[in-house]
Amino acid sequence: MYVGTLELDVLLGDVRSLKQKRSAVRPIVAELRRRYEVSVAEVGHLDLHRRSLVGVAVVAADGAHVRDVLDSCERLVAGRPEIELLSAHRRLLGPDDEA
Repeated sequence: MYVGTLELDVLLGDVRSLKQKRSAVRPIVAELRRRYEVSVAEVGHLDLHRRSLVGVAVVAADGAHVRDVLDSCERLVAGRPEIELLSAHRRLLGPDDEA
């Protein structure tokens, strides 16, 4: 079993309230979940208007598949014109890693 995580730090466009932020982040989270069948949530910068930290997690039997899914998720977010991807950090745990 392989577990991969991805943290995406994004800068939102013209957002002036937390309500507008939710309206911008919610469709991204929903599209990642629907398209790639991953677990995803806004996990950081919760009280900042223009920043968001989106966490993605995936579990699979093959490490290459986990990497491919995380790559696709990162490309989808980076390709959104209304946001700027500031950084992406990933981790991959496999059967040889210690708990």
